Amino acid sequence: MKDNQFFPRTDAVGLMPGHDRTAWLKGGGHPCVMPPRKPLGKAWRIILLGAPGVGKGTQADRLCERLGTCRLSTGDVFRAAKGGNEASLSPAMRSALNDMKRGELVPDETVLNMVGERLGCLNCSGGFLLDGFPRTVAQAEALEKLLLSQGVQLTVVFNYVLPLEQIAARIANRRSCSDCKASYHLINQPPAAAGICDHCGGKLFQHEDDHPELLRARRSSIKLPPSPSPIFIIEGTCW
Repeated sequence: MKDNQFFPRTDAVGLMPGHDRTAWLKGGGHPCVMPPRKPLGKAWRIILLGAPGVGKGTQADRLCERLGTCRLSTGDVFRAAKGGNEASLSPAMRSALNDMKRGELVPDETVLNMVGERLGCLNCSGGFLLDGFPRTVAQAEALEKLLLSQGVQLTVVFNYVLPLEQIAARIANRRSCSDCKASYHLINQPPAAAGICDHCGGKLFQHEDDHPELLRARRSSIKLPPSPSPIFIIEGTCW
């Protein structure tokens, strides 16, 4: 990886433990047990734009490892909620899970309510990387107002674009480890042994919202991302 303003080689961030994301995954005022990692030089506040399956997750892991930021993925929140106690979920989370079970995209209002329950994460001293939010103009405009109200300034925005056919193939072939959460792709990054995680030996599974039948149901709703909104041209740099 090249030396540049985003990936300097002089840090030791990669040697540090990962972030504790309890506050993001659970919301509702739950604190993170571990303090945030010390950021590289400054606290980076990043947004990754792009359709589901375009590769934001892979890039998010690399950026967070190098820069010390905490990855805030809306998809991770929804998946964590599926395995939790339904009685403890907020109305926004229950509504989101019902939409996903029907193969529908979660409405803007529901996503915004979910993010609003986690304002502390946007103010974290370790910075953040938003992955999967915002996905629509309405969400972007609402996020701009939210950040302004919190006095939070973005550092940079990355926009990822991929043909719709490739996105559908990526999503349908994704697999994850049920134990360590490692990600695989049956074509591009398959495990050494079918259905078994290379790292921990855990069982690989396909997320409910990655099944072909649900993909067909929401295919017409997946739109390639347009050029980033002018509100996200931050510090003269937009990617």
